[in-house]
Amino acid sequence: MSIVNGIKPLVVTALKELYDKDPIAIGFKESDLTISITKPEFEGDYTLVLFSFVKQLKKSPEELGKEIGETLLKNNPALFTSYNVIKGFLNLVIADRYWTGFLQTNYADKRIGLRPANGQKIIVEYSSPNTNKPLHLGHLRNNFLGWSVAEILKTTGYTVFKTAILNDRGIHICKSMVAWQLFAKGATPDSTGIKGDHFVGDYYVMFGVEHKKEIEKLVAEGVNKEEAEKNAPMMLAAQQMLLAWENNDSEVRELWEKMNGWVYEGFNETYKKIGSDFDKNYFESQTYLLGKEIVDEGLSKGVFFKKEDGSVWIDLTADGLDEKLVLRKDGTSVYITQDLGLADKKYEEFPYDQSIYVIADEQNYHMKVLKLILQKLGKPYADGIYHLSYGLVELPSGRMKTREGTVVDADDMIEELKKVAREKTEELGKVKDFNPGELNELYDTIALGALKFFLLRVDPKKRMVFNPEESIDFHGFTGPFIQFIHARIKSILRKETAAGNAITGPLLPKEKELIVLLEQYTAVLEQSLKEHNPSVIAVYIYEVAKNFSSFYTEHSVLTAESEEKKQLRLQLSELTANVIASSMGLLGIRVPERM
Repeated sequence: MSIVNGIKPLVVTALKELYDKDPIAIGFKESDLTISITKPEFEGDYTLVLFSFVKQLKKSPEELGKEIGETLLKNNPALFTSYNVIKGFLNLVIADRYWTGFLQTNYADKRIGLRPANGQKIIVEYSSPNTNKPLHLGHLRNNFLGWSVAEILKTTGYTVFKTAILNDRGIHICKSMVAWQLFAKGATPDSTGIKGDHFVGDYYVMFGVEHKKEIEKLVAEGVNKEEAEKNAPMMLAAQQMLLAWENNDSEVRELWEKMNGWVYEGFNETYKKIGSDFDKNYFESQTYLLGKEIVDEGLSKGVFFKKEDGSVWIDLTADGLDEKLVLRKDGTSVYITQDLGLADKKYEEFPYDQSIYVIADEQNYHMKVLKLILQKLGKPYADGIYHLSYGLVELPSGRMKTREGTVVDADDMIEELKKVAREKTEELGKVKDFNPGELNELYDTIALGALKFFLLRVDPKKRMVFNPEESIDFHGFTGPFIQFIHARIKSILRKETAAGNAITGPLLPKEKELIVLLEQYTAVLEQSLKEHNPSVIAVYIYEVAKNFSSFYTEHSVLTAESEEKKQLRLQLSELTANVIASSMGLLGIRVPERM
């Protein structure tokens, strides 16, 4: 438990003791309190904000702060040593013995932050790619975000079920199939040596290129552009193929299964490389009909209505939205139909308390509609639907577009970063005793650490620009910098480890600053959990690494001025390494022992 959560009940007790006749004071709860880290320019460790009490208790901030401060010191002499009041803030100084006690209790805990099971179930859906192209940079942000949120939930006591929905049917899939039929001449991933998802993706891009040529030809013949796009031979062929697929044409289905199989092999290779895993994959080809029964249910309940042409809708204008189609007039599903059915299916298979959808912010409206429809249908899981919305990833050159072939493939990005990792590591010249296998693993660890940290360090709600060079800097706000600090600490601990001796002496400023920061780990974990936001952990662990670097620059560990100081700093080093390893692990990032 963080010290903040320990201080709150003490403040509530002090308020009730001081103002026991005041009904307002008697009603104060811990949730009413705001306690934050004291700003560096003021003396203190934690600050209690007094403004809400000032108005209610009709006392000046100075008087109120002095009374609460004195009572806290009198009641808790082992915890607080002094206080000061500045305007509407009560700054509290925590006794060194609290910090050294925390250090001694926790320094060797390699599973720091882990909580017992709480009995609640959460399903996290992420990745969810189309099977007509390889995973790209945008998919990586989605994967890293979903995986990290799932791990944070697991660590804090939740039972987690990780899923993906593979969009394996539709006109976009047929486009790559048509292009393969027209241009491949029987080529396969094996015959060309091209990874399966890249192989199929090449034909999807090829469809776009050839379709554009056909459009230009038709336009030159006098057809307007809109008609040309619809009636170009390749587009007609793709539409015909989709119809054949829906009618279970054996040849089309056989080709579809073969090409999807190539893609799945490629996906699995990439997932293994980046550390993404799933408890279950759902396939659109198996789920797109599921929602039809829910549409019938909604019609019988009066939640949906049918228009004259036979299409089925829901009217959400009273909820500030608009009318939404849930079934076409020919009886075919739309995306929302499938999503209604899949939500029901997931709850049937894994009765969850919350279902998290990791989907880009382009689908904010769609997800609002999905949750609202499920609520109107009275589904028991509807309130647990949570859209973890995230901003798109752009390159310094601008937004990526698959059809134009400007997307950065995930595999290519990782290989490029491995090259940069090798170059930068060789520049430092500290890996001459590594064998080739160890070097390859190190470059892989640095490259993936750089990529994951850069994509996770930004609040998910924000759009971001990914800069490969910046991501792998060994000195900035990056994964490799934190990995380097961890390796440096491990180098110290290989020479000597803490004996666990009791620490009684006073703390120097840099020692205390680092311990205070490390003690906040559980509070940071709690914030990240509440916000479904791994960037909270990324920002925090960078501060930890930066603080250790500053501490280590000022204070020697192994040649400390006394044995007690050496033991203190060894404990501090070990705790820092454990917090870094734990935090980076929650981001899916390995930390090397040597670097």
